[in-house]
Amino acid sequence: MVERGGATMLHVDIMDGHFVPNLTMGPPVVESIRKVTTSVLDVHLMVTDPDTYAPVFIKAGADQVSVHYEAARHLDRTLRLIQGLGAKAGVVINPGTPVSVLEDVLYLADFVLVMSVNPGFGGQKFIPNSLNKIRQLARIRAEKGLGFAIEIDGGVGRDNLESIVEAGCDWMVAGSSVFHSADPAATVKELQQLAERASGTIRV
Repeated sequence: MVERGGATMLHVDIMDGHFVPNLTMGPPVVESIRKVTTSVLDVHLMVTDPDTYAPVFIKAGADQVSVHYEAARHLDRTLRLIQGLGAKAGVVINPGTPVSVLEDVLYLADFVLVMSVNPGFGGQKFIPNSLNKIRQLARIRAEKGLGFAIEIDGGVGRDNLESIVEAGCDWMVAGSSVFHSADPAATVKELQQLAERASGTIRV
């Protein structure tokens, strides 16, 4: 349904019940999704041991894998591990983590994911300070001539999408606002139109 609406990337949340209190899907589910889609599989690891699980999910079909700054003990090594296995590597920061901690890996990361809710459960309310983080990242990217994409996840929908795009975000993860709507395909198309109006370019 969302692909019919124009989505070209599917965000897959992996939770281990340790790093976050929730427990979600494993590699077999990602393998099953890979078989039925050509969309980019954007796998978000909310796990305490990203070095172990990143290779497993890349083998299952992930095109890109993001790991939490708060969980990766050796972040530089973890990002290089993911890239060495042929996937794009992203770093995630929680609402309570400042952008400044990423200074030494922004040249390496393919993308940065800003959590605009506390990780673990869907349907939470958007945290407004996330917009400031996007602006900081966009400013750093421009000043240093870096190429990382900026992604946001949590509480994204019709009410705030334009502000998110205007702040400098490239990829927006919309879960509840899409899948809890009456027509997910139409909702994706509407969100794309809002993004296009805010930036002049459709960003999915």
